Amino acid sequence: MAQEYDLVIIGRGAAAFSAAIRTSEITSNQAAIAMIGFGPIGGTCVNVGCVPSKYIIEASKVANTQRNPRYPGIEPSDPSIAFDKLMESLREAVKEERKSKYEDVLKFYPNITLYEGKASFISSDTVKVTSKLGEENVKGYNFIIATGSSPKIPQIEGLEETGYLTSDGVWSLNELPGEIGILGGGFVGLEIGQALQRLGSRITIIKKHDTIAKGIEREVGSELIRALENDGISFLTERDIEKVYRRGDKKIIRTKYRGKSEEIEVDEILIASGRKSNVAGLSLENARVEYSDNGIKVNDDFSTRNPSIYAAGDVVDQRYRLETLAAREGAVIASNIFQHSSKGVNLQEVPWAIFTEPQLASVGYTEDEYNRNFGKAFSRVLPLVTVPKARILREDTGMFKIVADENTGKIVGIHVLAPYAAEFIIEGVIAIKNGYTYHDIIDNSHIFPTVAEGIKLTSQSFTRDMAKMSCCME
Repeated sequence: MAQEYDLVIIGRGAAAFSAAIRTSEITSNQAAIAMIGFGPIGGTCVNVGCVPSKYIIEASKVANTQRNPRYPGIEPSDPSIAFDKLMESLREAVKEERKSKYEDVLKFYPNITLYEGKASFISSDTVKVTSKLGEENVKGYNFIIATGSSPKIPQIEGLEETGYLTSDGVWSLNELPGEIGILGGGFVGLEIGQALQRLGSRITIIKKHDTIAKGIEREVGSELIRALENDGISFLTERDIEKVYRRGDKKIIRTKYRGKSEEIEVDEILIASGRKSNVAGLSLENARVEYSDNGIKVNDDFSTRNPSIYAAGDVVDQRYRLETLAAREGAVIASNIFQHSSKGVNLQEVPWAIFTEPQLASVGYTEDEYNRNFGKAFSRVLPLVTVPKARILREDTGMFKIVADENTGKIVGIHVLAPYAAEFIIEGVIAIKNGYTYHDIIDNSHIFPTVAEGIKLTSQSFTRDMAKMSCCME
């Protein structure tokens, strides 16, 4: 006989925990919930994503500041870095975060039963859980698939034989490679690349395209590349990778650029060419759930073709793979199931960030996207150096861009490359969500001096010549 549950969640990351906790809140812990998964609890974010990457980013900032102090009168010093101790502390921080925010949290929810193992559908309402102890069936009246994603490994001749790191496995390093070739230059590659460069490695990022990633304002992305180049990172764009192989202790990456072959010699290869949804082994066909190489297909309320099965987070075929989005979707699905609603998530109101220095944060449409869809966008761009706090920080690389509807003046996109950008992009979320115009931004006083004031100054540039404005001009 299969154990029966009101809700069966496949996965144990952000989306899964959010759905389980919200369901418990809605039902006063009366809903019986099964959570099925394997590996470290907590999913990508806490174990191999947000937490370790931001830890090493912040550590590398300390080293970089020592080496390159911003202010006259403060002498530079070469930091002494014990990389093995740093990585040991990183792994300890991950362990502590996993315990406090996932393992310990479960103690408050006796209605949640954990299953250690791999789940696969044997019918529309039953999964088989396979573990070291054997197999057992679990039946559910409702399901949420929240199995997340894993690194996408490109098909490159010699890659498997040569060996490589991924963004999941890089955290096991105890010795810093002297030279690293990063294949792909999306969010993950840029963040880890800059951090390791500042800690003493030499980074070469090899990309097929000359932009950071799809959906980024081109001038903002180009400015970020310039900032990273100033940090010493080398970018090789418009490259096709022909093969990789070993030559003695070195790893060789052979690329093709405009018809000519070129070899790059490195100590280690890091794959950062995107992530793939974890659908393999779920036997989704047995549950009538549609999916593709991009993930599970869902409706606006995150239900699948099978109305009793939902999907959330990185496993979904959607534009963004973000921990916060996964958590939001998990909570929304819980409401849809147990409060009989049909909510969705507007991706144009979801912020994202690249935690390089400077940070790139964005929400809403790019100017090109809005023009393609609606044909009526106009924008203003403000260099970071225009913002007084940036000058105090002695930071001059960055910019603010606001995209607005030409007819109404409503803000439809805000894109920032600046220190602390991820901390204040929420102003853009609120503006877009509530249909604010750039006049509405202007009409609210901002704290001086802050980098966030750049959003107001950019809004003012729609109506004024900034060169003719005094400080704090309303």
